[in-house]
Amino acid sequence: MSINVTKSYLPPLEEYVGYLEGIWERGWLTNNGPLVQRLEADLSTVLGGARVQFMSNGTIALQVAIKALELTGEIITTPFSYVATTTAILWEGCEPVFVDIEEQTFCIDAAKIEAAITPRTSAILATHVYGYPCDVRAIEDIARRHQLKVIYDGAHAFGVQVHGRSLLSYGDITTCSFHATKLFHTSEGGGIITTDEELARKVWLYKSFGHIGDEYYSLGINGKNSEFHAAMGLCNLPRVPEFIAARRQLSELYRTELAALPLRYPVTPAETEYNYAYFPVIFDSEARMHRVKDALAAHGINTRRYFFPSLNKLPYHTGAVCPVSEDIALRVLCLPFYQQLEPEQVRWICALIRNHYA
Repeated sequence: MSINVTKSYLPPLEEYVGYLEGIWERGWLTNNGPLVQRLEADLSTVLGGARVQFMSNGTIALQVAIKALELTGEIITTPFSYVATTTAILWEGCEPVFVDIEEQTFCIDAAKIEAAITPRTSAILATHVYGYPCDVRAIEDIARRHQLKVIYDGAHAFGVQVHGRSLLSYGDITTCSFHATKLFHTSEGGGIITTDEELARKVWLYKSFGHIGDEYYSLGINGKNSEFHAAMGLCNLPRVPEFIAARRQLSELYRTELAALPLRYPVTPAETEYNYAYFPVIFDSEARMHRVKDALAAHGINTRRYFFPSLNKLPYHTGAVCPVSEDIALRVLCLPFYQQLEPEQVRWICALIRNHYA
């Protein structure tokens, strides 16, 4: 028996087929169909009224966000994220400027941002790592004083509440991934969230080739998503609270079973309702991490070095030295974590880790 590090939730087949029957009846497969419109409206309600654009994936969402905000020059960003955060900046012809992360949440260290600002800085692009929130208030203050735009990569942050509102509602734009491995997924997909109506319209045009019918307003690409993906999202969205509740129990079980070991975990900031997106563990050394990873793999248990490498170490872009990010990237390992995971499977994984230490 093998255990994956993540596992996609599939709703009851008959429920999904019910949406498919409607798609067949209408013959409307893509191009802003009724299910896409409904999903965007339902997501907006869940996110407190913010405007949501359903995109083909989370990387396209990042690229369109950078384009829509007309960013140029340097963008301050984090070295501890999935590679798409950095490559989207490079793809859009901008320069990523790395600021190291802080020790508790592994998010960008807001106290170090201002020292990296130059006359060429146009924005801050920060990641809510594993769903733990960046210091959104401090970043907002810095951006306001220096007249910078703010993009948050919220790929892990669906369902998180901070200071009484959705974490995805902060910044000029937050992007999301609705990939099959995420807490809320649409098989493939992503989103752009903003509270700015004019910006939302601009994003809509950019993802739709820049035109409505025969009227052309701007440049654009094909960033749309289909009715089939929206149907999966409509099945899964109402279940998000139960997903989070199940993951909370599994997280608590992991921590109880591993409590005697010298392991570190990220710290949830105050005024945060966490979504339990992942279960990352920080080992005391890279060598120990590798030994545990190999020991679990020998029993068919898949883990992931999420994130490795620290993005300032990418071979195609040279970044500043970021000692905290570089250190954490060497020692972090994400253990299997999804709401369908059985408690006995968690206990078995933890027993194998304890046996390694013994």
